[in-house]
This record gives sequence, structure tokens and C-alpha cells, in this order.
Amino acid sequence: MRRIGILTSGGDAPGMNACIRAAVRTALAHDLTILGIRRGYTGLIAGDAVPLERPAIRNTIHQGGTILETSRNPEFYTKEGRLRAAAAIQEMDLDGLVLIGGEGTFHGASLLAAETDPAALVGVPGSIDNDVYGTDYCIGFDTAANCAVEAIDRIRDTARSHERLFFIEVMGRTAGFLALESGIAGGAEELVIPEEELSIDRISERIREGFTIGKKSAIVVVAEGKTPGISFEIAREVGERLSFEARVVVLGHLQRGGPPTMRDRVLGSLLGAAAVEALLEGRSGCMVGEIGGDLVCTPLDETWRKKKPLDENLRRIFTFLSE
Repeated sequence: MRRIGILTSGGDAPGMNACIRAAVRTALAHDLTILGIRRGYTGLIAGDAVPLERPAIRNTIHQGGTILETSRNPEFYTKEGRLRAAAAIQEMDLDGLVLIGGEGTFHGASLLAAETDPAALVGVPGSIDNDVYGTDYCIGFDTAANCAVEAIDRIRDTARSHERLFFIEVMGRTAGFLALESGIAGGAEELVIPEEELSIDRISERIREGFTIGKKSAIVVVAEGKTPGISFEIAREVGERLSFEARVVVLGHLQRGGPPTMRDRVLGSLLGAAAVEALLEGRSGCMVGEIGGDLVCTPLDETWRKKKPLDENLRRIFTFLSE
């Protein structure tokens, strides 16, 4: 292992820069040359790379987004696109590649490895949805969850002042991690998550029960699911059943930005260093993650083939905490 690359792919997540920084410093400490590949798989196919030295990653640990930029590239999901990427890896003379991203990133990487095996590939989970199998938490999740909790706290002031029902929509296309944990921390009265069947009657009845014991406002946290903006329809139906005025707040991409929390900076640093160390140990086709406080390596194909379950203890206690 002499020369490695690093890229960020898919949605950006706070803490990615901390991960890049740690990977660069770890590589340089082991006398490796490291290239930063710009714009994710788009830059990989184009061979768009720059050498990374200490000045390039100086004063970046506190920055959100990714200094390498990112993209979602449909071309990489074609065999022709992956062959072009493999050729670019060989042309850049890379022995290994660190891939920071989520399920889509690792799906593409596992296909690349199976078809061409151009270099050792090691993934790092970066996703505010926290839906990657093989790690307790992904880089960016803690920052996004804290953003959602702050929004819930602010909106609760208005909900209480005006005696209103608010629906707060957070990200989470196929997983409810963000909605569940921010809902618990924000004291939400009800949740809508992809893991549970939507029941307008159940939501309406639980909110009605709260009103009968003296509550004058309520907050429902909604995971966007596969239909961003779904909160508007849910709010309309629940509001009609309860004859109560409802408002909707969609947080959207606000959750992606801003400085990473301490937890995301530490996690990004830990996994960035671990990814480079995994390459030095001769590992490939895996993702480094943290489970139960321990560093683990999970095969890339498992990270997107297997469904990461919600914490059943958190799901169970939400019912009691929201009463």
C-alpha cells in the first residue's frame, strides 16, 4: 500500500470533513500518498483528483458539508461507468480507496469490486438517515438529530402559545432513526416512521386522548419516507378528524448543514483513521463501523443488502414517554 484515494459520495453529512482530515493525517503518518477525488463517483470516473497534504485539511474539522464535494452519479450504476472508474483508478495508480457515503455508495462499490477489483476498497458510513447496516451510528446523524430537536423545541413554544397541533417532517426515506430519536428527545406526542404502518385513526385518537387530560397542543414528528411533503396530507386528515388547527414544518436539507457536533467530529475522526488502517492491514471490500463501542468491519454487500433495525427499546419506551 503506497498510494490511496478518498472520496465522499451521495448526500453530504456533517463530520465528513473530520473523517477526511483523519484519513489524510493517518495516511501521511504511514508515508502514504493520498489523493482527494472530487465530486464522488463523478470525479472518480473523470479521474478528477488532487494530492492531499496537511494544508489542504487544516481548519476543516468544524466545517459542515464536504471539502471534496459530492454527487449522485447514475452512470456509476452502469457497467460501462464502473469500467471507466476502474480504468481511472489504475491510471491514478491507486492501491486503495476510502469511500465515505451511505447505502448507494457501498452498493456501487461492491459492484465495482466484483466486476473489476481495481484496488482495495474500504467504506466509511456517512448518512444523516443512519440507515447503513454494520454500525450503530453513521457520521452526520447526531448533528442532524440535534438540528431536529432544536427545531422541535422552538416550534413547541409556538404550539403551546397558540394551542396548535404541529407536524414536523424530518428526513428518513426508508428508515425512522432520525424521527424516533429526535421525537423522544423533543417530547413528541406521536411519530410517523417507515417501519410502522401509517394509521390516521391511531394518531388522531392518541392526540385526542392527550387533549382530554389537559394538553392544549401537540407535536407529531414525521419521517419523510418515499414521499417528501407527506406531512401536509397527514396534517389535513388528522386536523379534520379532531376539528383542530394544524400546521406543518418541513425541515428538509436544513438538517444536512452546519458545523458537526462533537460526537460526529469524534466518530468521523475515529472511522477515518480506521479506514486507512484497514487498508494497511490488507483489508478490502468492507466498511469500518462502530458497534457497541468496538470497531468492526462489515462486508460491503451486507451494508446495503441487510436492513438495519431500529432500536426496539427506543420504540418500546416512546409509547410511555409520549403519554
